[in-house]
Amino acid sequence: MSNNTLIIAAIVAILAVVGLFLLLRKPTQRVSLSDSPPPVAAPKPAAPKPVAKESHGLADSAAAAVLDVSGPVIGVDVNPDLPADDLTRIKGLGPKASAVLAGIGIHRFAQLADLDPAQAAEVDARLGAFKGRIFRDRWIDQARYLEQGDTAGFEKEFGKLG
Repeated sequence: MSNNTLIIAAIVAILAVVGLFLLLRKPTQRVSLSDSPPPVAAPKPAAPKPVAKESHGLADSAAAAVLDVSGPVIGVDVNPDLPADDLTRIKGLGPKASAVLAGIGIHRFAQLADLDPAQAAEVDARLGAFKGRIFRDRWIDQARYLEQGDTAGFEKEFGKLG
């Protein structure tokens, strides 16, 4: 992928995020220049306390899609509030390689497990001294087991989990 394509994709992602922000923000109070007093709003009935639940509206879906696309394109972690996993549990991935992955924006097993072959090749190209290790040590396969919490499957295929 050329630099121009990446720049265009980043600009499109940024514009999409700004557009969603403008669509989702609450309207501001309008100022009237007339001398008439403002209308009095009728009191609202007390609403029950809202229950936190996942929304499935069009705007939420669009925002999630933008985040899914813009994070890898721009090269930022779109979920910085999620706790980082201990990537050094993956065999062949030590603290230095983990730091390189963190610099790329990979902090969790799920991020590694979700890489397709093209994305894995792109990450591999950015690993510097650790180039080739993602495929040779099968980091993605190991991350899939660890993400799912399948210790037995991991140990069957890769040996005892340290």
